[in-house]
Amino acid sequence: MYRKAKLLTAGILIVLLLGCFMLLQIHEGRTLASERRAAEEIIIGWTPPDITGVFKTATDYFEKSAADAATKGIEVEVISQSPATHVAFADQVAIIEDYVQRKVAVIAISPIEVEVIKPAIKKANEEGIPVIIVNLLEPIPGVEVASYIGFDNTDAGRISAYSLLDYFGGPGVLGKGRKVNIDQGTYLDLAWWEDLYSDVNPRTADIEARVAIIEGIAGGFFSTARLNGFHEVVDPYPGIEIVGTLPADWNREKGIKAAEDFLTANPPGTLDAIWAASNEMGLGAMLACQSAGRLEIAGQGDIGDPLVAIFTNDVTPESADRVAEGKMIAETHHGFPEWGWYGTEFAVTLAMGGDVPYIFDIRPRTMYKDNARLFYPNPALEPIDWDTIKAGGSPRAK
Repeated sequence: MYRKAKLLTAGILIVLLLGCFMLLQIHEGRTLASERRAAEEIIIGWTPPDITGVFKTATDYFEKSAADAATKGIEVEVISQSPATHVAFADQVAIIEDYVQRKVAVIAISPIEVEVIKPAIKKANEEGIPVIIVNLLEPIPGVEVASYIGFDNTDAGRISAYSLLDYFGGPGVLGKGRKVNIDQGTYLDLAWWEDLYSDVNPRTADIEARVAIIEGIAGGFFSTARLNGFHEVVDPYPGIEIVGTLPADWNREKGIKAAEDFLTANPPGTLDAIWAASNEMGLGAMLACQSAGRLEIAGQGDIGDPLVAIFTNDVTPESADRVAEGKMIAETHHGFPEWGWYGTEFAVTLAMGGDVPYIFDIRPRTMYKDNARLFYPNPALEPIDWDTIKAGGSPRAK
């Protein structure tokens, strides 16, 4: 009996040792596989809707992140192709299909519009190529996406609306209403604004402005989301009058034309602000107002004067300069450096066999004259743990 017990114990020990050995072999196998993948060039196919300011910034940081990976011995190439214009829907579909044919390691997409790219994503799914979506947090039904890096577009519209309320009489950091002291680096995100305005009664608040809106592609997903968020915040305030809305297809030249139409239709003294739902259109509105001698410099205007204050969304190096100069009052940051910085990180992680967050929220927030230099020229970005990624690990997976 004693001998049988000893044999049983020995057998159990042998099984445990074999199990440990097998686990070690599996781990070593994964490590070797990761090392082999690291020795090979990882090709990321990246397609933004166009290559104007905002998307050039994202592309720059895809490439900066790839260069950072190279310092750890991971060779990454970012191929960037974009449609000819922001309304050339078929072009982006063709670009994605080209990446599928070329069998890139990962495809990263900022959708020109959501519905039009779904068939192309399905082709990537069929070929087993991971897809990363930037500029969007809402999952796209019917397709497989490894990670969404971006922000809630409706929240971005809400934040822009709060900055406008602040400038025209509400509490905050921009205008002549109740001033709020904040620490440097405070995120003026939606939670911050909602908390600040939680005890403000829209019906009695001393907030007045006549506002024109320049939207993106009329009826499009992104434009509609930002418009809805903006209206949700400002519509309860009877002192805010929306004088009109015009589309400009996310384009600077069309933004100039839309702003010129508003200036013509609203003579000096009858228009206080323009909110453009994107950076390119906002810069266009700024140029139009400047040419007409009606551009308001931050803090120098008043209700009923001839000047027009510009509010917008996105944040790029160019617009950060204009905001720092006071030529645009406030801009909602959408995290273009983060799109590229984390986009490459997540793509490499997937190529190495690791896991990435399904949803990665950039948290849009307000940039204005006093904090513009916190965004550019040197945006604060978290360091990337390439060593863990190189070994097949998942430093940010939840």
